Amino acid sequence: MKKSIDYEKTLEIIERLKLAKIGKYEKWESMIKKIKNKQILNPDELKYYSNLTRIYKNLEITSRSKIYHTKLSLEDEKLPCSQCGKDSLYYCNMNDQYFCNIHVVGHDKNEI
Repeated sequence: MKKSIDYEKTLEIIERLKLAKIGKYEKWESMIKKIKNKQILNPDELKYYSNLTRIYKNLEITSRSKIYHTKLSLEDEKLPCSQCGKDSLYYCNMNDQYFCNIHVVGHDKNEI
């Protein structure tokens, strides 16, 4: 049996992620438009949404949060490190990039 999507909750989550500047703005806008027009999201959009929402299970993270790096779980997709291309272990919500264990430290001068 196929699960149906709770459109109101999905829109609320996407709006929060968009406002917190997590992920790509254009993708969120496209997904919001499709959901409001009751169109089905394509597999790439669903994968993008599920990857980011799995990382942010506590959706009360605000843009003022001092926690910039989230350690990826075993289920998370391990995209290449933005510095060296090896498997990443961390996701940075400040700049929407993935980092390995070596490059996660000190990659952004704005971080504390």
